Amino acid sequence: MPSPRSAVAAFGLLLLAACSHVSSERPAGPLRIVATTSTLASLARGAAGERPDIRSLVPVGVSPEDFQPSPDTIAALRNADVLVENGANHETWLQSTLANAGNPHLRKVVCTDGLPVINGNPHLWMDPEYARAYVRKISAALVAADPPNTAMYRAAAADYDKQLVTLIARTKAKIATIPVSRRTMIVFHNAFDYYARRFGLRIVGAIEPVAGAEPNPAHIAELVRLARTQNVHAVFAEHEYSDKLARTLAQSAGGLKVAFLYDDSLGTEPGVATYPGMIETDTDTIVAALK
Repeated sequence: MPSPRSAVAAFGLLLLAACSHVSSERPAGPLRIVATTSTLASLARGAAGERPDIRSLVPVGVSPEDFQPSPDTIAALRNADVLVENGANHETWLQSTLANAGNPHLRKVVCTDGLPVINGNPHLWMDPEYARAYVRKISAALVAADPPNTAMYRAAAADYDKQLVTLIARTKAKIATIPVSRRTMIVFHNAFDYYARRFGLRIVGAIEPVAGAEPNPAHIAELVRLARTQNVHAVFAEHEYSDKLARTLAQSAGGLKVAFLYDDSLGTEPGVATYPGMIETDTDTIVAALK
């Protein structure tokens, strides 16, 4: 017959095991997904459907390059089940924020892992073909995090993939209406390289070749020269940044058009509140400015 002391010890071990089991389980309710940016949150919504709780850490209208994490950011990561990040050194603030959050059960999706990052450029999502790859990765992570809802996630991702395939075809058709000789762009920064490669545009320069670093006068002078010699008809600014340099360049190059594009963040208007809407709006803007 076991002694009272050994019985108490055995009961203590059972209680500890039970407590450990409970603490490792995900609380009941919808899966909690955080994405680093609003564009990734939109792709996560496409992969997940309507049931999960999805939020963006970086607010709409704010560039991830300029984002400063807050205590609310840390709390969101601490309470999340799945994190969707771009990777490719796009979210330079993320690793220290994750360390502060201290969530060992957080499942991470690094969307650019295994994809061809060119010259360190992280903006692969601007090519909808790569966005399709992002959605496949997100869907797989959601299935792994919440197996009972596998069918829901797979159905949502399959439906969203069809939307992206249609978006690609529609974008190609729109860009094809621009004469080949006019498909040349100067952009604000390198966010459109993958988009341009996919749809047959040519980018001859960026106002900010390094994000967040103001260009020197010599660089602007070189862009003016390129605009005049490379048949550039428009300079493209971005909604998150001042358009002062874009307008100075456009005026110096002979009065070119200035148009505004979305990339790192969605917009507040309904037409640009989703990833497909953002790509559609950018495409229409490019066509109108160059055609």
